[in-house]
Amino acid sequence: MVLRRILLNSGCVAVLSGLLMSVSAGASTLEVADRIVVRKSERKLLLLRGERVLRSIDVALGLSPTGPKLREGDFRTPEGSYRLAGRNVNSDYYLALKVSYPNPVDQQRAAAEGVSPGGLIMIHGQPNRPTKPLEYYQKNDWTNGCIAVSNSDMVDIWLMTPDDTPIQILP
Repeated sequence: MVLRRILLNSGCVAVLSGLLMSVSAGASTLEVADRIVVRKSERKLLLLRGERVLRSIDVALGLSPTGPKLREGDFRTPEGSYRLAGRNVNSDYYLALKVSYPNPVDQQRAAAEGVSPGGLIMIHGQPNRPTKPLEYYQKNDWTNGCIAVSNSDMVDIWLMTPDDTPIQILP
């Protein structure tokens, strides 16, 4: 919990990147999730261990949240099975976890339509340089297709999920 408070109060996440990367399950009181489920219609991200919900977190989605992502620039959040594919402490948003979008199904669908499937889908916190009041980010879908959470929830997700954690994004 001390690390979590340090992260939330720190203006310099990059300095802590080494510490973030080295936190193990034994060094934290937070349990490690073995999968993530996002329920777009409920605006919820669930961190799960087996069938047990460790955390239920409110999310904001892409500006056009209904339906799967079909192409680059459609402002939709993808639907399907993915994995966490990397971490970015230097994001424009408070921490960012890369989602392995597009998967082969997404690539085939986009190729059949003759369009780019897009990419760079992330789970991330709030903008580091917000252009709107905090309430806007808390009450609206506002991303280009990513999954956004509060900064404090982002710290928990970051600490509770190793790279390659499966993530299922449901309608």
